[in-house]
Amino acid sequence: MRLPLGALLLCALAAQAQPDTRRSGFADMSPATQAMQRDDGLNPAWLWVKDGEALWTTAAGRSNKACVSCHGEVSTMRGVAARYPVWDAALSRALNLGQRIQQCRTQHQQADAWPAEHAQLLGLEAYVAVQSRGMPIAPSKAPELQPLREQGLALFTQRIGQLNLSCAQCHDGLAGGRLAGSVIPQGHPTAYPLYRLEWQGLGSLQRRVRNCMTGVRAQAPAYDSQDLLALELYLKQRAAGMAWEAPGVRP
Repeated sequence: MRLPLGALLLCALAAQAQPDTRRSGFADMSPATQAMQRDDGLNPAWLWVKDGEALWTTAAGRSNKACVSCHGEVSTMRGVAARYPVWDAALSRALNLGQRIQQCRTQHQQADAWPAEHAQLLGLEAYVAVQSRGMPIAPSKAPELQPLREQGLALFTQRIGQLNLSCAQCHDGLAGGRLAGSVIPQGHPTAYPLYRLEWQGLGSLQRRVRNCMTGVRAQAPAYDSQDLLALELYLKQRAAGMAWEAPGVRP
């Protein structure tokens, strides 16, 4: 049944009137931790950014190429982190930003891939990510990503582990409450890779998701598994329009 034009307009206006209640984990932090993220001179993640800056122009691998050899100035990366993961038609699969960096390293530099969470991988990812700081998260609209994004939604709402909890129960239903003295955030991936004070180091979204899974006493998938990529795709869609703030700081 087709709705009258007036009804459609009312629906559109009602949707616009709904306040956006989403909030970055930044809003839940103490003033001291917020100040650490705001000031690049205090943000520990900047150590990795500087490493990434050096790597951008450092030739590597059997091809003796650097990132700058293909991409030119790093300013060409503006907007990239805000839209990843994307669909790679040549590979017929989705890639997140870290996987894209690894693909460039193995295919174009002809160098060995870095292990998951390697400092140099995180450094390059942080350096690319900071180029998009302040931009709205704009997930790729490639139709090939939709099945994987739907898988991510299913995983987000699925109870797991000995504690029988889902991501949605904590980060939708209990967000703003406290767990072991800490505020439960809404879980938006607006600042990755980020420096976590608990880790005393920089880490990826995959590391954080795996931490959550082990926290509810579930078996965490391997790094770069389809499940983790599906969750990342869904989380990026859930945060669409929010400001990109990487590299962030969290407690």
